[in-house]
Amino acid sequence: MRRLFPCLLILMLALSSCTSLRYAGVNRVRSYDIGSPDVPEAFDGYRIAFASDFHLESKFKERQLRGTVKALQALAPDVVMLGGDYQEGCEYVAPLFEALAEATPPDGIYAVLGNNDYERCTELIRSAMQEHGIHLLEQAVDTIYKGEQYILVWGANPYAGRYPTARAKRHAPSSETIGQRDFTILLTHTPDYVEDADISAADLALAGHTHGGQVTLFGLYAPITASKYGMRYRTGLKHNRHGIPIIISNGLGTSRRNIRFCAPTDIVVVTLQSK
Repeated sequence: MRRLFPCLLILMLALSSCTSLRYAGVNRVRSYDIGSPDVPEAFDGYRIAFASDFHLESKFKERQLRGTVKALQALAPDVVMLGGDYQEGCEYVAPLFEALAEATPPDGIYAVLGNNDYERCTELIRSAMQEHGIHLLEQAVDTIYKGEQYILVWGANPYAGRYPTARAKRHAPSSETIGQRDFTILLTHTPDYVEDADISAADLALAGHTHGGQVTLFGLYAPITASKYGMRYRTGLKHNRHGIPIIISNGLGTSRRNIRFCAPTDIVVVTLQSK
């Protein structure tokens, strides 16, 4: 028994940090069904793939990037959404977005920027997104149509005022300017935004930033979460104080140290249901 425990520990370490046998860089795909009476009938069964925190190149390198693109293509979502923190150096911006553009979902790719992206390479990222037809939303709302029916994508910028490169609009969208009966997906880098701001017009929020803790005690506790709310918004499906659901991805790359333990990388897939 004493010999068995170290073997089990090593096995768990390997399973928690190795890449998927099918797609390099993606340990798992987490799927969620989100139902709401505000989801239009035309969007019943609509599938959203959400990926975040690439940090190219960290532990996430070119091989993992190619695996992620293959995973997104195989999942065949209606739309792809990106949660920020794309790079660990400006030289990685062009190859990252060139590769991600190959996902080619029918309703396109929508994105926000993370804190890393406002610290460096911001204009390069904006230009690369524009070049590859990726819709960057910085305190902006866009509309996805199916015939005459539609849903809204609200891209929040929690970093306006914190970084000189983070654009702050005088008339930024808010819960007062978004229709309460319009189904609205809030896209934000940090999950803290769902508590720090008024998001009452949102029906669902998607976020990254925490890396699932990156290093955890077998998924039960993380000493560092990069969220001021600690474990509350570490990973998975949660709800803010007003009951609005938020899904936090573990992301794909690493920061500070290139190690993951019991915080597997993931892509999130959300299927909308009209009730």
